[in-house]
This record gives sequence, C-alpha cells and structure tokens, in this order.
Amino acid sequence: MAALRMACKSLRWGLTLLAWACVAPWAQAALLDRHVGADAPFPNRPIRLVVTFPPGGGTDVLARILGAQLGEVWREQVVIDNRPGASGNIGAEIVARAAPDGYTLLMVNSTFAMNAGLYSKLPFDSLEDFAAVARVASTSGIVAAHPSLEVRTMSELLAAARSRGGKLAYSSCGSGTPQHLSGELLKYLAKVEMIHVPYKGCAPALADGLSGQVPVIFNTVPNVMPHARAGRLRALAVTSGKRFPLEPELPTVAEAGLKGYDVDQWFAVLGPAGIPEPVLATLNREIVRIVNAPALREKLVAQHFVPAPSTPQALAALVREDVARWSKLIKQVGIRVD
Repeated sequence: MAALRMACKSLRWGLTLLAWACVAPWAQAALLDRHVGADAPFPNRPIRLVVTFPPGGGTDVLARILGAQLGEVWREQVVIDNRPGASGNIGAEIVARAAPDGYTLLMVNSTFAMNAGLYSKLPFDSLEDFAAVARVASTSGIVAAHPSLEVRTMSELLAAARSRGGKLAYSSCGSGTPQHLSGELLKYLAKVEMIHVPYKGCAPALADGLSGQVPVIFNTVPNVMPHARAGRLRALAVTSGKRFPLEPELPTVAEAGLKGYDVDQWFAVLGPAGIPEPVLATLNREIVRIVNAPALREKLVAQHFVPAPSTPQALAALVREDVARWSKLIKQVGIRVD
C-alpha cells in the first residue's frame, strides 16, 4: 500500500511538471511574478522604455544608450519600445495609462512640454499624469541647408526665402516638434513665409535633407554636424539662445537679428504618476550615476549631447516652466496642429 501511494505521488508530480512545460513562456513569467513578494528589490523583471520617436533620432539614441547601461547594472532587460506618431502623444498615452510600478517608463524630449499648448485635446494631463524621473541630456537644434541652395548664413537664407515668395520648403522632425516650432518661430520673427514639410522623426527628415529633396532642414546638432563636416550639408546656425558649447563656432539664429529667438531641447525619463517613492529614488539614482560616469559622459559629448542629469524635483520644475512658456508662445505665434 505504501508503495502504491508513493507511485501515485510521483505520477501527480510528473503530470504537474508536464502541465507547466506546456504553458507558454510569457504565461510562466506572469505566474512567477505573482510569487515575487511585494518587498522584492526593484527591479525583478524586464523594464519597458517607451520612446516617442522612431529609431535613429536623438531620443532613440539616448534611450538605447541608457537602456543598455541600466540593463547591465540591474541584470534585467530594458526593452526599447518605439511608439512614434502624433508628436510623441501616442507613446506618452501608453505610459500615462500604465501601472505606476516603475516597469513602464517614457523617454521624451522637450516636445512633450510643447504639446500641452499645441493640442487642444490631449488624452492625458501633461503635468498630472506623469512622474518626473530624471533629466538625461540636452542639445541644440540647428538650421542647415543642402549645398544646392546657395546660402551660407542665416541672413542669406532669409533673403532666399523672401525672394522665392514663400515657396522655399523646410523639413522638421514632425508637427509639433521643437524643429517645427523652430521653423515657425523663425517665420514669425523674420516675417517670412516658408513651406513646412513634417516627417515622422528626425532620421527620415535628415535623409530627405541629404538628398536635397527638401533644401532647408531644422534638425538636431548630433544628426547634422557629421554631414556638415563631410560637406553634405551646410550648418547655418543653432536654435538655442546661446551658442552651443560643443560647436561654439556656429552662430545662433538670434545673431541674425532675430531678438528673442531661443529653442533648446532636453531629453528626460518620465513614468506614470504614482510611482512609489523608493522605486522612483532607485530609478533616479541609477540614471544619474550612469550619466555622470566618465566613460558615458565622453560618449554623449562625442555625439553632441550635453549630459544634464537631475533630480525628479528639478525635472518636474523644468516641465512646468516649459509647458507655461511654450503655451504662451504658441498662442502668440498662432501655431496649431490639430
């Protein structure tokens, strides 16, 4: 009888193992997660980092650099999930609706703050539905021209725009992006007309700029300068209010007589509102430590990004200030995208 009970027990255990083997891997992971205690150290499973623009642009490049470093530190995969479209609002909505557990994060640039003034109806509140995690870096926008367009300075570009009666086209990384606003602010302050050609990201906009299909491009310094040095584009000016420290020889747009012209660009990590403080502190601490590491700082600078890590509080203040600043300017200039 004892031998029979032992045989039955072995059979039940074998059937259990067989049933478990038949469960899909993703379902196994979900079942295992239920048994990870609430007090388990963060992170204990893969992290999803949603990027609001397609692969190849500055936001995506920074996300992949940061994600790879975080993955090494935590020994957990950081999955880069590109969700372009609607000036970053598609990706932002995904994160706004995600569980606030720190496992779904959002990599954005300053477009995020501009959208609050550009769109009359957003599916989320830019200030209330997100938790500021950390600022990562900053860079400047840049105005460049294809060599087929005979201009070498901003003054010559403005003269060319006027002589063509509003038919000169410029590309941007998408409607509502800093590059779009850079072009519209230029038109407003210089009192010129140009045709806006939006793309779904900085990479495809750059590609058509290099081919000469769109003769003027508003893009980012990291994207443009390698091609400018190779003679494939002409860098005319940076869009920031002050000269960009990594390319100090380039003048600002404001230096062409457009007082008050200033469009900078920052990159940061956000999460859904309500992330527990210990998790938020862990995320911020590791991101800041990684960005401050000498090797990574050198890598970012080599790609024309200025490392600029911050506390969650400092990033939250920056977002609030930019939402207010851009909402006022967008209304003044009269830009709408919806």
